[in-house]
Amino acid sequence: MSKLKSLIFFGTESFSTPALEKLLAEGWPVTAVVTKPDSRGGRGQKSIAPKVKQIADKHGIAVWQPENVSEIDDKIANLKPTYGILVAYGKIIPQTTLDLFPGGIINVHPSLLPKYRGPSPIESAILNGDSDTGVSIMRLSAGMDEGPVYARVRVELDGSETRPQLYGRLAQSGADLLLERLPAIVEGRLTPKPQDDELATYSQLLKKEDGWIDWTKPAETYGRQVRAYLGFPKSRAKLHGHEAVITKARVAQSADDGSLVIKCQPGWLEILELTAPSGRSMSGADFLRGYKK
Repeated sequence: MSKLKSLIFFGTESFSTPALEKLLAEGWPVTAVVTKPDSRGGRGQKSIAPKVKQIADKHGIAVWQPENVSEIDDKIANLKPTYGILVAYGKIIPQTTLDLFPGGIINVHPSLLPKYRGPSPIESAILNGDSDTGVSIMRLSAGMDEGPVYARVRVELDGSETRPQLYGRLAQSGADLLLERLPAIVEGRLTPKPQDDELATYSQLLKKEDGWIDWTKPAETYGRQVRAYLGFPKSRAKLHGHEAVITKARVAQSADDGSLVIKCQPGWLEILELTAPSGRSMSGADFLRGYKK
């Protein structure tokens, strides 16, 4: 690390923050942070800065927020960085930008590559009922998550994880793995190994409509979906004639096994918690009392 004068960090989501915070805490020379433009939300549509921008501002680090990464190629070139670090940035890095980093851009990806390349690996692991998942540290390439892998760490799943819980857990695991292996990478003691493309599987970009439940699938599938889509894209369904967002559910044994139990194909799902049409969070039992056909 002593010869390394400049690292540029690419990130946007909350998944990015543990890695950035650990890099700064351990003294790595992060000289610029690249993130998405500020968004608007909440009452009054106030401008909201990405969390990584807030962290960078506190440390006096330059922040760049381009619509397209190639817009800042000149700025990157002026810093002459050897490496970049990318964690949940959310935008494609063009080859012209990749070529500015002699050591490459190191990417933290939340799956055991080549499994679940693409934008929703965490949701896919929950949705498919996997018994484990993990994090891979790879060298970014122009292809989607196709670059060679430096290291992986496996994380066991018990089948109760929700999307936010697993995001937080893998963000910490990824940050720890990055900081553990980064010295060996920059010193040339660790070289990445190519992925086996024949074993590759892909996750998809999730859309709001993906969360719609029509009760034509097995109860086990919907139970996993509620956990996988918590937060976004959310699991929406018609319940007793009212549209609601299901936030917690379990597979039931029969129509009488619980309060708000819905028939699936096959099986039964009890709705334990939901967000009602009023926007209020409540239990399935309270929903039945307040919202009747």
